[in-house]
Amino acid sequence: MSPLKKIDWSLYLVADTEFAAGKNLVHLVSEAVLGGVTIVQLRAKDLGTRDFLELALKVSEKLGKIGIPLLINDRVDIALACGAAGVHLGQDDMPLPDARRLLGPDKTIGISVNTLDEAAEAERLGADYLGLGPIYGTSTKQTVLPVLGPEGIQRLRRQIRIPIVAIGGINAGNAGAVIKAGADGIAVVSAILGARDARQAAAELLKRGVRS
Repeated sequence: MSPLKKIDWSLYLVADTEFAAGKNLVHLVSEAVLGGVTIVQLRAKDLGTRDFLELALKVSEKLGKIGIPLLINDRVDIALACGAAGVHLGQDDMPLPDARRLLGPDKTIGISVNTLDEAAEAERLGADYLGLGPIYGTSTKQTVLPVLGPEGIQRLRRQIRIPIVAIGGINAGNAGAVIKAGADGIAVVSAILGARDARQAAAELLKRGVRS
């Protein structure tokens, strides 16, 4: 892994515009980072390209000043245009080798996986980390994929060398079990964006889960 990819995966915020509906997402991201978020993924499936880029530029500027990496969900073009640290891709998004060719070797590419076969293939193709889930049931993303639980993390951890970020229904109450199962970090949406105080919610996730 390139020195540019030395990332703290501990608390990974998926800043989803649909879930944050009506709220100032740039402000929420800023508050979450003050509470301890270590990396941010910007997801905006409800926005057109221009609006997505405008938002990405604002978030990138804010995070760049404090040294927090920004990843863009799905959109390699937006990641390039806003100078993000990389992208996060789903199983149906641009193939990893093509994204790598466009982004270059120093950008971070993560892949969403649900099975050991998907994880092994992503690692073989050069993914920098895996987004593994859903770990628990979640209402923030519609999916028919099987819930893995901490046991699913343990199974992958025995076979996979690259970082594993767990996602799906994770909160302050179960984050500790996720980390103990072998995840390098937790990714959350509602546990921070849906909280009354994003900064406090992030701090609580670190205190009770990731760094307990």
